[in-house]
Amino acid sequence: MRKRYTCKLQELDLLADDIVSELKEGVVILQGDLAAGKTTLVKKIAQKLGYQEDVTSPTFSLQQCYADRLFHYDMYNHGLEHFLSLGMLEELEKPGLHFIEWGSDDLVELLLSAGIETVTIKIEKISDDAREYRVCTH
Repeated sequence: MRKRYTCKLQELDLLADDIVSELKEGVVILQGDLAAGKTTLVKKIAQKLGYQEDVTSPTFSLQQCYADRLFHYDMYNHGLEHFLSLGMLEELEKPGLHFIEWGSDDLVELLLSAGIETVTIKIEKISDDAREYRVCTH
């Protein structure tokens, strides 16, 4: 899947619907600058999946789990080496959807070499309330 979406933050339904309908399991790498909308996208997808819990950025905790099949990670403060040293790669083998904010291209290569289905979403801020989302399945 290679798709490009341009939408306002309040109009994420189409992108979230596509992700939910096309991905049942696997890892989604979210790349973009600070305040690009990575956590906002995860919140919208969680809504689409029927999760009522408050979705927050796991910047300081590294991982948040919502119910039993939605996982959310943030590597901003930790980096790939720390992520691996904590055994987090094994977490990504659990059934469900795993969203990783600030995942690097090195992480994508590592996941692919381990046979873990991976999608990258690159988010670019176009204006205060609009973003471009480039979705690529590896």
